[in-house]
Amino acid sequence: MRAIQRGARGAAVAEIRSILVVLELLVEDISSSSDPVFDEATERAVRAFQQSRGLTVDGEVADETWRALDAARWRLGQRALFHTVADPYVGDDVRQLQERLLEMGYNPGRADGIYGSRTAHAVAQFQREVGLRPDGECGPATVGALRRLGRKVIGGRPQLLREAEAFRESGPTLLGKRIVIDPGHGGPDTGHVVPDGPLRWTEADLVYDLAARLEGRLAAAGMRVNLTRGPAPKTALSDRDRIHLANELGADLLISIHLDGHHNPEASGVATYHYGTVSGPTSIVGERLAGLVQREIVVRTGLRDCHTHPKTWELLRLSRMPAVRVDVGYLTSPADRQQLVDPAFRDRVVEATMAAVQRMYLPVEADVPTGSIDVSLLRALTAAPTS
Repeated sequence: MRAIQRGARGAAVAEIRSILVVLELLVEDISSSSDPVFDEATERAVRAFQQSRGLTVDGEVADETWRALDAARWRLGQRALFHTVADPYVGDDVRQLQERLLEMGYNPGRADGIYGSRTAHAVAQFQREVGLRPDGECGPATVGALRRLGRKVIGGRPQLLREAEAFRESGPTLLGKRIVIDPGHGGPDTGHVVPDGPLRWTEADLVYDLAARLEGRLAAAGMRVNLTRGPAPKTALSDRDRIHLANELGADLLISIHLDGHHNPEASGVATYHYGTVSGPTSIVGERLAGLVQREIVVRTGLRDCHTHPKTWELLRLSRMPAVRVDVGYLTSPADRQQLVDPAFRDRVVEATMAAVQRMYLPVEADVPTGSIDVSLLRALTAAPTS
């Protein structure tokens, strides 16, 4: 959809404003009900909503923000929920249900707000144990039973234990593990563009070069590697297309590579993002991967540390595997740009990312200090026998 922004009018604006009123982010203005306008107050409310949901804060309602607003209108118990394959229920009520099931020791998977098969299975298991018909549908009787019963899990985070155990069981080597590398943008979407100089560097070109270098190095280390796009695709892929590919491949990890940009040329540095909210559900393994990627790149390249951040971008939220997005510097920063167009610098970024991936699979007791892994030895490490 075309982004709805300040100055817009019409039915879509009325719907956006009504949801923001329900969320208590906007005061209802009866005088404008006949001709609702996307005014300054609406933009502030949209920005506050985006900030609270871990979305890009731009004050505009494009596809991802609209889907998040539409999901936010629902509370658990307001509608019956059940699993449909083609068009699953999505909403805050589903996320609340998933979080409640996790508290009670059931496993609906990640609390992503999507009523998928794992959520339906967890609901059916709960229903069976409390004497309800185990149909996997969450209607009034199931909601009532969920509200009456207390927590089963006291102290600890069951999803953390499940994710960590699954990773531990996969073993410490890279051999045979599948990773999807996502070079951002592509096709007509070039991303940020170098504003001056004899060469016209684009974000899409540079991140593809990084991805291709990383593909070759990880494949040599024994990993099965897939890229989400080629060097010059004819059409741009949506984030949903990219994550669908990763999910279909059954990837163990997903790393999306971007560059940043800002109107202020002083903005610079590297930042890494994982799925999560400040006070809500988080992909624990994704958070660890983000931290490792961030620290390795900072130490090995000297880029300014802009830290890791939880986000609910669909590329991170809809993945079935630990996923991160790394923004490797600002193409609009003269200092960052000078390094990014240098192939030797891009090789250091690749080495840092490889080191982070290897450290993900090392047991905690065998982890090493940041910057200490010699990535040239990773081929030997993957071939080494494990005890």
